[in-house]
Amino acid sequence: MKFLLRLLCIWFTKITIFFCKLLGHNGTNLAGKIVVRVYPKILTDLSRQVREKIIVVCGTNGKTTTNNVIDKLLTDKGNKVVCNRLGANMTEGAIVAFIRETNWLGKLDADFACLEVDEGYAQKLFCYFEPDFLIINNLFRDQLDRYGEIDLTIGMLDNGVNKLSKTTLVLNADDPLCTRFAKKHSLKTVFYGINQNLSISLNDIKESPFCPICGAELSYDYYHYSQLGNYHCSKCAFKRPQTDYGADQISFNKGLSFCVNEQPITFHYRGVYNIYNVLAAYAVIDQCGLTTDDINDILATYQPQIGRMEEFSFPQKKVVLNMGKNPAGFNQGISTVALDTSKKDVILSINDYIQDGTDVSWLWDVDFETLNENTLHVSTCGLRRLDLLLRLKYANFSSISTEESMKDAIRKALESDSEIVYILANYSATFTTHDILKEMQKEVQ
Repeated sequence: MKFLLRLLCIWFTKITIFFCKLLGHNGTNLAGKIVVRVYPKILTDLSRQVREKIIVVCGTNGKTTTNNVIDKLLTDKGNKVVCNRLGANMTEGAIVAFIRETNWLGKLDADFACLEVDEGYAQKLFCYFEPDFLIINNLFRDQLDRYGEIDLTIGMLDNGVNKLSKTTLVLNADDPLCTRFAKKHSLKTVFYGINQNLSISLNDIKESPFCPICGAELSYDYYHYSQLGNYHCSKCAFKRPQTDYGADQISFNKGLSFCVNEQPITFHYRGVYNIYNVLAAYAVIDQCGLTTDDINDILATYQPQIGRMEEFSFPQKKVVLNMGKNPAGFNQGISTVALDTSKKDVILSINDYIQDGTDVSWLWDVDFETLNENTLHVSTCGLRRLDLLLRLKYANFSSISTEESMKDAIRKALESDSEIVYILANYSATFTTHDILKEMQKEVQ
């Protein structure tokens, strides 16, 4: 009976995915929501068939990129991998990711599973399986209406980690909110981080200035961004740990280059956050006992998911789309844009749908002022375009406007005197903007 029920769930999911694709949808959530109610232990059954390791990526920003870099490193080495590549990171997304790699008889053909998991859902998913590796990239405020303050997010993730006994934690040493998990949980831990002062000056908000062990104020030798940097507590022994995988000799010239344990790494995407994404992936691959000699060749062909500094070419100029879902993510996007000394137009787009988070008060924690240099004009779009416009007025921009239509905003930016256009958008706005840009590209072909 159990076997038959599992088989029916697999057939139902595969058929649902097929018809959803015909209708132009990916079918990730619909089937998973039904299957988890009918046969919730399907994750347990299928995860047991993974031949090698199960890797889970948690954290506020960078989950999708880190997860997909690991997936590419594994698949390019000839492994078969279960992966929720499109970022469906709740229970139903994990179910569909496993079933996609399962045949019609319920047999899973996978060497590895690599899953990004929402911090709030880790406590649910870890009831069904225990990963071999759990990466925690960073922890920031996100979707305040859903999660509240950062302490609540940490509490939910703690509940998930409490269920683990054999997992190796892979933690960002530069984030004190991540390294606290090593102190609180008696699991094997490896650390990765940036081992040099990048001399970055940002006016961004620090998520937690206090020691997670004793509550005293943390002291920093330097910050990379937000609360990430070289920290120590003056009242207790808590401090940034030594890294097992540390980046040094860092350069931002034409992408990224750095060394990890004396091995040179190059990555053709910018941003300090991408150093962390690649470091986490490198650490897990090495911990799995796989060679890293070919990492640069594999990274050279990596293509990011939608809205990760995604480039669109037009006859007039290039348009770059980047997603930012919270203050830390937006600030990192802004700092990357600011590194470009070209004359630029910037379009900002914010929606407040449920998937975005309906509370947009976080816009006042974003360092929009950094965009002032070399920016000719800033336009605002989206459902909360007027909130953005007000925020920009306080940032003292000399040339700002608002547009109801993203297509109109892009057309005006393409015809302006700028050399490049950057679009910074939150979650739902990123996907609609991506579709608009693709449509506009077809119009000029």
